[in-house]
Amino acid sequence: MIKVLVWVAAVYLLYCGALFLLQRQMIFPRYLMGAPASQPTEIRGVETFWVETAQGRVEAWYLPPDRATAPAPAIIFAHGNAERIDLCTGELMPFTALGIGVLLVEYPGYGQSSGTPSQKSITAAFLAAYDMLAARHDVDPSKNVFYGRSLGGGAVCALAAERPAAALILASTFTGIRSMASRYLVPGFMVRDPFDNLTVVRNFSGPVLIVHGRYDDIIPFHHGTTLQKAAHRATLLAYDCGHNDCPPDAERFWRDIASFLRAAGIIA
Repeated sequence: MIKVLVWVAAVYLLYCGALFLLQRQMIFPRYLMGAPASQPTEIRGVETFWVETAQGRVEAWYLPPDRATAPAPAIIFAHGNAERIDLCTGELMPFTALGIGVLLVEYPGYGQSSGTPSQKSITAAFLAAYDMLAARHDVDPSKNVFYGRSLGGGAVCALAAERPAAALILASTFTGIRSMASRYLVPGFMVRDPFDNLTVVRNFSGPVLIVHGRYDDIIPFHHGTTLQKAAHRATLLAYDCGHNDCPPDAERFWRDIASFLRAAGIIA
């Protein structure tokens, strides 16, 4: 029995060691994404620029609002772990129709961006991008909204811990990556990039919109309800969908988004 326990313990330690070493490949599967599929010049009015970080240059795209009123609100968007900014522009264009600019910041190591992804490097890229955006004469930094989907919720919450936001939109995201470690039967302290969204939401005084699918089998629905309960001013949009098919009804989703932004004072 002692020998069996020793072997079980040894196998478990090897398993934990392998997960510790491979966790960033699992959290940031950038090598599966390949090169960007579309050129930004194909998107009407898009502005492209590079954000300088300690790890090198990170790509960012800015979609200006359709209306010429300045200064205008802006969305700072962070995508999921298996996406790139060029894959997200089309779905974000309704923001520009609402008179809101959209800044898409790439993750280090994704697409054409230098560096390697981690909580530290992603946060540094978003901080530098935020500072560039806030300095623009056509942007009202007091009405900037941070919007993150899935892993992107961690990126914008890390940004919100360092820079002011008028509101947060967290779609299909988690309370924290350490809270998901039990799914892999490992202790939370082994997580190198914790992205503690729950603490950020608890400390955030502005309005928060939580969007989550009731049947999400990647980031379970209870993460969304926990974030809602922790926030001071939260709205939960619960849809009958999973993770990658959320939201199921784009028209309804954008009506809900517009209502939230009006209630938050971002748009008239």
